Amino acid sequence: KSKQLSMLRTVCSHISNLFEGVEKKFQYKMRLVYAHFPINATITNGGNTVELRNFLGEKRVRVVNMLPGVKVEKSASTKDELVITGMDIDLTSRSAALIRQSCLVKHKDIRK
Repeated sequence: KSKQLSMLRTVCSHISNLFEGVEKKFQYKMRLVYAHFPINATITNGGNTVELRNFLGEKRVRVVNMLPGVKVEKSASTKDELVITGMDIDLTSRSAALIRQSCLVKHKDIRK
């Protein structure tokens, strides 16, 4: 019985999130934080792709494609800020997570 109630509540929250997304649109704001090498983010393909350059001074260009229905743009008011908007909260949050996962620091001490 409790599993059925939890499933029902999950479906209800998904439906309410869909209505809220169509009315207001979900928005995630991400900042580009760096210590020495300034990260350069370029938005291409009409807001469907983000290219991240100069992450930790690397020459490699990290290309992150947004999921369908999600757009990314640079914030006009704040420097080094990306604004990710979309109607579906799952796709919007997964797109923000893809950007974050593309810039994981490996084999280095992140405290310094």
